[in-house]
Amino acid sequence: DKVEGAEYVHDLTRLKEGGKVGEVDKDRVSALASYLADIHVVKKDDAPLYVRRIRELVGHSECIFGLTDSYPARSEFITSGDLKAIEKKSIDWRWKLKERTHRLCMVHGDFHPWNVMFRKGTDFTVLDRSRGEWGEAADDVSSMTINYLFFGLLKTDGKELAEDFKGLFNLFFAEYLKQTDDYELLEVIQPFYAFRGLVIASPVWYPNISVDTRRKLFNFIKNVLEAEEFDYKNAEEYLE
Repeated sequence: DKVEGAEYVHDLTRLKEGGKVGEVDKDRVSALASYLADIHVVKKDDAPLYVRRIRELVGHSECIFGLTDSYPARSEFITSGDLKAIEKKSIDWRWKLKERTHRLCMVHGDFHPWNVMFRKGTDFTVLDRSRGEWGEAADDVSSMTINYLFFGLLKTDGKELAEDFKGLFNLFFAEYLKQTDDYELLEVIQPFYAFRGLVIASPVWYPNISVDTRRKLFNFIKNVLEAEEFDYKNAEEYLE
């Protein structure tokens, strides 16, 4: 069925280009966090499926290993050695996460601003739920929230994280954690951020962003993979 509305990315683009954060922007962040909180509460007892989802995160052709293979052999913002280190660290995270099978839950699977259509206020519909019904909640949370960091960097051309986007990032986490009390999420989200970071830093998918922005994104990837617990309140520190 055809869905009416405008992609959520239009909101982020407006803010990137100098628009002011209004109440509707905050309400939409809360609505998106609430949507995830509602679906993630539905659990499934299927340990092999959770292990498979984590394995796919690292080794699938559309995920971490596939993305590292898509990067050019030489670039001014990343080396093959850096990409190899990211792959090795991701394998370490696979072995950390594969035992947390109790976390398998209902997910969207590709919850980013191009897959959410808003109408008036907080009325929205999600699109393209094609990656499978069950997975890790951190996949959905990372997929949306990394875009607040991304657009916050685009707004300053990679110099720093813009304050308005930092505020939306913090609001999303605060609302989601308040509703779910899932602080374990902060112990498992790291490789999912690495995956999504490799997407938005990619010259294939985003050919027109600055080298400074790409470098900040790779700082983020490398730093979060080293963090035992993700400190969402100080996310800008992972960019340095």
